[in-house]
Amino acid sequence: MTIARRHLRTLPIVTLCLLVLGSAGALAQHKFLMSRSGRPEIKVMLSGVVEREEGRIPLEEAKTVKPGEVLGWTITSANEGDGPAQEYRTEGKIPPGTKFVAGSATADGSATVTYSIDNGKSFSAEPTIEVKQPDGSLKRVPAPLSMYTKIRYEWSDPLTQGGKLIASYKVRLN
Repeated sequence: MTIARRHLRTLPIVTLCLLVLGSAGALAQHKFLMSRSGRPEIKVMLSGVVEREEGRIPLEEAKTVKPGEVLGWTITSANEGDGPAQEYRTEGKIPPGTKFVAGSATADGSATVTYSIDNGKSFSAEPTIEVKQPDGSLKRVPAPLSMYTKIRYEWSDPLTQGGKLIASYKVRLN
C-alpha cells in the first residue's frame, strides 16, 4: 500500500512535467514552422518616362512635359524578404491633369488589372457611371478614361522570395 501511495503522490508531478514539456515542444514546433515560412519584404520602385519623337526620356531628365505628351509609368516590385508574398497587389496613381491611355496596362505573369474612378475606394475591370437619358431614365455606361484615378494589379501567384514583378501603364497629359 505504501508503494501505491508513493506512485499516487508522484502522479500529479509527472503529469505537470508532461504538460510543460508538451507545451514547450508545441511552441518550438510553432516557432520552427513560422521561421520556415518566412516574411516577405517588398521594395517598390516607380519610374517614369516621357515618350517623344527622339525616344523615351526618363522623367527626371525631361525639363518640361507638354500637353498631349504620353508619360509611361513602371512599377517594379521586388521581394527581398525570406518568404513569399501571397495575394500580392500594387496600385498606380493616374495623376490629375492626365488621362489613362486605353490598352496600355501591362504586367508580368497572370496579373488582373482593375481601375478606380473614386480615388481607390472601389475597383472594377470596367468602371461605369450612370448617365441620365433624354427620357429621364438612368443608364450605366463605361466611365470615360478621363475619370480614371488609380490602376491596380493583382497576382494570384505569390511573389516569391527574390522574385520581381513589373507592371506599367501610360497616361496622356491634358
